Amino acid sequence: MAVNRWDPFGETTSLRDAMNRLFEESVIRPTAAMPNGRGAAALLDVYEDGESYVVEIALPGVSPDNVEVTVLGNAVTVRGEWPARPEGRNYLHAERGGGRFERSISLPTELDANKAEAHAEHGVLRLTLPKAETARPKRIQLKTGA
Repeated sequence: MAVNRWDPFGETTSLRDAMNRLFEESVIRPTAAMPNGRGAAALLDVYEDGESYVVEIALPGVSPDNVEVTVLGNAVTVRGEWPARPEGRNYLHAERGGGRFERSISLPTELDANKAEAHAEHGVLRLTLPKAETARPKRIQLKTGA
């Protein structure tokens, strides 16, 4: 029976390999949002519009009945399911995924979930998420005198 001696330097990674892995893991790819890393993720844009945030999510071919939106604190999550590909096709190239998807995003301030609105049109889900009253700037009246 051979005994292998443990070499503490035998399991090390070169700095280049470590940096490459760090860079690869820090870059968000569209498929990185999928739990299994396959298929197409729901791509989104987020912008601020006055006292609200707007999230636009590309969901081509997804029925609004197959989408769930939840808001908790400053986080919004969109879950749904892409339609399955038709059986019997011989695909030469396929990039659109199938199955479940989920995207979550944390916004800089708390949201007012009771005033949130969702609208789907032409394959784009548009969420309007008002900032919570406590997250909005307040003007303080200055008092003068004694």
